Amino acid sequence: MARQCMFSGKKTKSGNNRSHSNRATKRTYKVNLIKKKVVIDGIPLTVKISSRYYKKYRHLFA
Repeated sequence: MARQCMFSGKKTKSGNNRSHSNRATKRTYKVNLIKKKVVIDGIPLTVKISSRYYKKYRHLFA
């Protein structure tokens, strides 16, 4: 499974490390994912959800 939030669709982004002399080297910014058990249509599922999205909408998953 990809490193992606199943609800918000957030995924790994790419960017640059910048040194003091402003040289650029490639790096990746990864999503902070957590695994949560959620009941959808009466079926319990384990989903990967970004912690920011979970914090915002945790009343839906309680």
